[in-house]
Amino acid sequence: MSEPINLVVFISGNGSNLQAIIDAIECGQLNARIQAVISDEADAYGLARAELHDITGVVVDHRNYNNRNEFDQALLQNVNQFNPDYIVLAGFMRMLDPDFVEAYQNRIFNIHPSILPNYKGLNTHRRVLENREKEHGVSIHLVTAALDDGPILLQGRYPVEQDDKVEDLQYKGHELEHRMYPALLQWISQGDMVILDNGIVFQNRPINQPVSFK
Repeated sequence: MSEPINLVVFISGNGSNLQAIIDAIECGQLNARIQAVISDEADAYGLARAELHDITGVVVDHRNYNNRNEFDQALLQNVNQFNPDYIVLAGFMRMLDPDFVEAYQNRIFNIHPSILPNYKGLNTHRRVLENREKEHGVSIHLVTAALDDGPILLQGRYPVEQDDKVEDLQYKGHELEHRMYPALLQWISQGDMVILDNGIVFQNRPINQPVSFK
């Protein structure tokens, strides 16, 4: 078996995607090692999840810095000590500045609760319901300095039923997310998905559109 890929996971809250990745590693479905979990919120429950599995937890509280650049530099210094192959944003609620993104170009993933490029930003479920969409979903993309931008690697979709509420879409979305993130990371770990320096993605063959997840 090839060497596991080394990950640093960024969180801001509950950390359910973090837990899905931990579970996939511990049951042998994902050949990876989580070197650290970094949170911008000291009370994020995801830090407790990390502690339960003997994973290093680090708090970089944005309130302790004068501006976004200082915060991002502190984040970068903390990440660099772990020298990860990839950074996984799993419910991390702050944008990264261009210097940070450049330092780990094409090695930062984010998961977003919509079918990008539609519904970037917050409150995606409410906006989808207000617009009476028939379909909703989840996207995993490479991070750039722009909000919810960058090449889309993987997308999953689900139907929006007539009587669905925000909570229903959250449930459906989380069910997809918890399968999608470990799957994508495993494809990368075993070389089925390769990301080149220019952002071109290969999954056994060149592709120019996101992989669909079912």
